[in-house]
Amino acid sequence: MTKHVNRRIFLRGLGGAIVAAPFLGSLADRSAKAAAPRPKRLILMFTHNGCITTRFFPAKSHGALSAADLQSTTLAPLAPFASKLLIPRGIRAMNEWTAKMERGQGNDPHLNAVGTFLTCQPLTPNSNDPFSFNTATKFNAKPIGPSLDHVIAQQLSPNGQPLLMRVMNDQKESQQTAVSYSASETVFQGTDRASAFAKLTGLFQPGGMLSPDSYQAARGKSIIDLVKHDLESLERVDMSRADKQKLEAWKQLLHETTNVIASAQCTSDVATRLGATPENVASTNKNGSDSVTAKVSDSLDRADVYSSIAVLSAVCNVNPVIFLKYPQDYVFAGIGVNIDSESLANRTGNASSDGPCVDDAIALLLKIDTYYAQKFAKLVGMLNDVSEGDGLTALDNTAAVWLQEFSDGAAMNLNNLPIIQAGSCAGHFKTGWAVNVEDGSATLSNGNSESACTPNTTNTISGISQSTGTDAKLANAPINKYYCNLMNAMGVKAGKDGFPAQGGSEEVRCFGMYDRTEDFIGGGTNPAKINSPGGFDALEA
Repeated sequence: MTKHVNRRIFLRGLGGAIVAAPFLGSLADRSAKAAAPRPKRLILMFTHNGCITTRFFPAKSHGALSAADLQSTTLAPLAPFASKLLIPRGIRAMNEWTAKMERGQGNDPHLNAVGTFLTCQPLTPNSNDPFSFNTATKFNAKPIGPSLDHVIAQQLSPNGQPLLMRVMNDQKESQQTAVSYSASETVFQGTDRASAFAKLTGLFQPGGMLSPDSYQAARGKSIIDLVKHDLESLERVDMSRADKQKLEAWKQLLHETTNVIASAQCTSDVATRLGATPENVASTNKNGSDSVTAKVSDSLDRADVYSSIAVLSAVCNVNPVIFLKYPQDYVFAGIGVNIDSESLANRTGNASSDGPCVDDAIALLLKIDTYYAQKFAKLVGMLNDVSEGDGLTALDNTAAVWLQEFSDGAAMNLNNLPIIQAGSCAGHFKTGWAVNVEDGSATLSNGNSESACTPNTTNTISGISQSTGTDAKLANAPINKYYCNLMNAMGVKAGKDGFPAQGGSEEVRCFGMYDRTEDFIGGGTNPAKINSPGGFDALEA
């Protein structure tokens, strides 16, 4: 093997983790037994304003799932994928706003929820007055640490950042809508769909593999970096002198050919099948209040185009951490909803949490819930449509997770959180199950979303009383633990203290500052404490 080997032909054949082994005769038997590692990706979809929980969850909160379990729920669009779903039940997000300061800080209800959702950190500056209109604390407080997507991306993504796209939202995120934070008090705005797509268009050739040079430019990471630990392990193996010389020569070749491993599925044919085409991406430039739900083709609306870019980015290995963020207060006129989603979630049709119910409030909210379920199902279907060999699909190698700002949108409660995961992340997670991580009961409450504003019930709503939520004594397992599951599935490492740390060697056992929502009262004045370290064992395969 010399420096004159055609590097494109040579690199195109790379597929395993221990890429040097096939060239070492004394290690041939061992290398033949080594299987190439499966890719692992995390795709987050985040929607605001909660849902009608009474219709969202299957009746069964713990046990094997079937398509029939989903058919009568909001999740009916996901019924074809029941065997690949995981529904973690009984989980609470942190820092809940309450009128009497019982379970979190006194900043704005949305600000409390979104700022802490993926950070599990308190906000600064702090407010102890839930009804204050002080601009600094009510609308502009920020978490004091980075969000989950960045913590993972710092270890796994080529540039240390996730791929975040704000679905049909060209406005910069405010504190009341921002969920992604690259560092303490630092909102991450992400990228637009055109820029994300532009990174992909040079990666594939018609019907063929990635161009290694283009792929390296997009990923910004060389093969020597990707296989560094494997090569170091090989150097410690007892091998012949000739093989040691071959290994050194091969390392030198890798340094000179700074390309990276290509994906067999990163082709223009796959891009076209997904709908990630220049024509569809351009269609999202059209203005109008109905830009999310408007059709761009027979099978896609404009929101789906973002999903197609996300899936293509995943299968092209451009970034293993991808985030689709939907807008907070949106008018879904295309599905017959002419009140913005935040005002409708309040049931009043305006910013007030208390007052007369909007006509057909529950029915209109169910339309929005169903729309989001259809968008998640479309994302899941796209992943499941891409084969990655051995009978597996891109979905099998991904954890696609739909997260929601609240449980019930009027109560703005954070317990009994609606979380839907699709895919096992390369076999790490149990699938085809609803898992009640709090107590294993199959009869966990689905909440009280229809206790007001439905026929034969009161026609007024009191969001401040949280009557439409779930009893605060139920479904309080900390979301921090689920985040530990996700990080460990992706291969994130921790330091000796169990917190994620670059260069660490331990499993992640801790995340955030607190894992009890009551500890957030005071905005970080309580000592930092994780009461229940580790992930949820019941979620793992």
